[in-house]
Amino acid sequence: MSLTLEQRADALEAALDAGAERLAPDLVDDGRALVARVRERAGLSAEHTVVALAGATGSGKSSLLNALAGADLAATGVQRPTTSHPLALVVARRAGSDDGGQDPSALLDWLEVDRRHVLPAGPATSPAPALPPGLVLLDLPDHDSVVVEHRVRAERLVARADLLVWVVDPQKYADAALHEGFLRALVGHDEVVVLALNQVDRLTSDDTAAVLADLRRLAAADGIGAARALGVSAATGAGVDALRTLVADAVRRREASTRRFGADLRTAAAAVLDACGPAARSRATDTGALVDALADAAGVPTVVDAVRRSTVRAATARTGWPPVRWAAGLRADPLRRLGLAPRPAPEAELARTSLPPPGAGQRARAATAVRDHADAALAGAPDAWVLAARSRIDTGALTPTLTDALDHAVARTPLLPRRSPWWWRAVGGLQWLLLAAAVVGGLWLAGLAPMGYLRLPEPDVPQWGPFPVPTALLLGGAVGGVLVALLAGLAARLGARRRARAAGRRLRAEVAQVARALVVEPLAAETDALDRCRAQAARAAAR
Repeated sequence: MSLTLEQRADALEAALDAGAERLAPDLVDDGRALVARVRERAGLSAEHTVVALAGATGSGKSSLLNALAGADLAATGVQRPTTSHPLALVVARRAGSDDGGQDPSALLDWLEVDRRHVLPAGPATSPAPALPPGLVLLDLPDHDSVVVEHRVRAERLVARADLLVWVVDPQKYADAALHEGFLRALVGHDEVVVLALNQVDRLTSDDTAAVLADLRRLAAADGIGAARALGVSAATGAGVDALRTLVADAVRRREASTRRFGADLRTAAAAVLDACGPAARSRATDTGALVDALADAAGVPTVVDAVRRSTVRAATARTGWPPVRWAAGLRADPLRRLGLAPRPAPEAELARTSLPPPGAGQRARAATAVRDHADAALAGAPDAWVLAARSRIDTGALTPTLTDALDHAVARTPLLPRRSPWWWRAVGGLQWLLLAAAVVGGLWLAGLAPMGYLRLPEPDVPQWGPFPVPTALLLGGAVGGVLVALLAGLAARLGARRRARAAGRRLRAEVAQVARALVVEPLAAETDALDRCRAQAARAAAR
């Protein structure tokens, strides 16, 4: 389904918005000016068609306007240009009809044409071809005028006309200024361009055919090979009726404006689409290497090892042999030494660690990982988009912003469970029971020792197997406590490794969030904008 002019303008504007800071400034400015011009024209008289007679000095534009009008309205000259200001010929509506009923004044004001002639419409039953109501015929200043102001006026009106009639003469039809400065810029505008070879009365019929054939060849080389070309003579009237009929048909169909500005929008959108480069096959990129490098720079391996050692320290303090477990408390908690002691949630969000800053090697690896990820995400993108994306994330170094974010991520990560394992409490209770048994046995033996020294009769001491009960209590409590401590220490180390791995996963998840926020998402925003720019430009450029 073809787009309306408004839909095409909206699509081009959306493409320019998406690529505003990445596309060439001239491309954006020209595109926005075109969209504004299209909307301005759409808001003016839709019942009038603006047909511009453009050409070089001496091509006979003014004479051709007079011939089309059947009246001497425009001054003509032979040796010097006479059209310094544009002239508008407006064909009024017929009495009692509805065509051409809108006032063209606002349209002429927008065109900035002050010299205006109103031509009454011919009778509806006239057998001779007549200019139709709703026609605004412009005689433009010479596009090759030595006066810059005249050229600027001509260029402005060429951009605003609905139908362009380029008047050329046999001497200047191949002029480079015409083809390079104007016609080649009208690629895709074939339907709204007419090439009128004037002064054919000075040529033989064979010469006329040869020049028209060469003119069509040059037009094809300019990219407007489908533009209509015909020979005319303002002096003899040859071909004037055919040109008048062609203009009248365009006015009656009222499609010239839509076609002209539709072609303008397609051309501008094609330029934007070309600036966006080819579409990427896939932008999905693996963040594993990026997260690995950032985790290393954030000190995650150091923190994971501290979690392991802190867990062993805490387990030893809870499950070790009570008489010596106090020694574990003499060693500083590795997590507290790194500023990673548990904190309330509000404080954790703003907390900082005491981790040493990343070394030169870590910074280099992180910067390389960021740069490699950016290159993968932006593969195939135009240089302007690549440079803009890199500037957003600064791929040349591990920035202070990224370093701080990584430090906060580590600081707010919960590293240890809130409650200690149940078996710590069970083993701790068992150790106290064993210690109590050893103490009872020791005290019992201590009570029996003086009696033997004093050669007093010793009381009967119960036996547990081959050992007296006091001895069994003392040795069993002490040896059992040590064995339990050793077994608990082995279990604590196994559990500490599990805790360290779990903490490492949580730390990597936090680092991954930082990577997404400061690297992946900014890159995605650029690539999404590029894809949106390309998609909207393609929509606006579609026929």
